[in-house]
Amino acid sequence: MKQFSLFLFVLLLHSCQYFEKQIPSEKELLQKELKSINWKEVDEFPSVADCEKIAEKKLRQQCFFEKMAQLIQEKLDVDSLAVLYPQLDTIQVKVTVFPNAAIKFEPQFPQDAIAYDTIKVDSILQARLIDFPKINPAIKRGVPVKTQFILPVILKEKNTKKKIIKP
Repeated sequence: MKQFSLFLFVLLLHSCQYFEKQIPSEKELLQKELKSINWKEVDEFPSVADCEKIAEKKLRQQCFFEKMAQLIQEKLDVDSLAVLYPQLDTIQVKVTVFPNAAIKFEPQFPQDAIAYDTIKVDSILQARLIDFPKINPAIKRGVPVKTQFILPVILKEKNTKKKIIKP
């Protein structure tokens, strides 16, 4: 009986370590969580009021990009960029939407942009691209984040008139 009680006592002492659980440190948990986050994508894209009612993520994103391109084109339609630079038909504009809903526009010119004055084009764009409707910033894990994207802005539509041939 003494041996059995001694054996039982040793077994209880030894089994206590099975009840102890290793608690991961905060740093380990944080690093694991940070590695699991995809920093290249957002949970919700930036949006304008007209696109808020769309539930599907891809359609909402497409609506936003189309609205932004349309707004930029409307603001540039009243300007003489197409007259000053007839060879310039499309500009790539880098749009940055900040977490506080501020917007920044930067034209992206090709390497061979010596055919027109990039500084003058940039100043015209900055002067025209003001007073945009409220844009809701992108959301990542419930927090507004900064996003950037490039929109092609068509400065002049190509005249594609169809000829009607009468028999």
